[in-house]
Amino acid sequence: MVKPQAAFTREKPSQSDLEIVQAQLGRTPRDVSAIAHRCACGAPDVVETPPRLADGEPFPTFYYATCPRLTGAISTLESSGIMAKMNERLSTDPQLAGDYQAAHIDYEAARSALAKELNIDVPEIAGITAGGMPDRVKCLHSLVAHSLAAGVDVNPLGDEALIELAQWWQSKPCSEISNLIDGDN
Repeated sequence: MVKPQAAFTREKPSQSDLEIVQAQLGRTPRDVSAIAHRCACGAPDVVETPPRLADGEPFPTFYYATCPRLTGAISTLESSGIMAKMNERLSTDPQLAGDYQAAHIDYEAARSALAKELNIDVPEIAGITAGGMPDRVKCLHSLVAHSLAAGVDVNPLGDEALIELAQWWQSKPCSEISNLIDGDN
């Protein structure tokens, strides 16, 4: 069981961070603009990606979970049927639906703030966030990444998923990349 924490202060990625993310993903990361959350082991586990990639492609997934143990734990949770239960509750609980709509607004506002900071416009993804927000639950990976980056009480279903997750970081560095983790992050 994981307790959602306060918001993480986004950090500019170091070269070491980018190497860790590459090892986690098994590929070169695409346009990481910030480290949005770090695991207890110190490695990045959520990155922030600009809404338009360097190649011009619109990219609505602002918060992206990178740690293989984290994403594996989320996939296991997804396969348990929890998303169907969340969707059922969204359709019958007006308070939850309103809170989830607020999470959608928060996600889009954070992404828009980065777009403004980078002086880019991405009208193709206006109103689109991630994970199925604001109407349904489609991807817990996006919702958990949002909760880790934004902190507790921003995304109610991301928070619920975090509480249900196994503690993925306990036995050793999450992605077995301890040789890449330095104390300077």
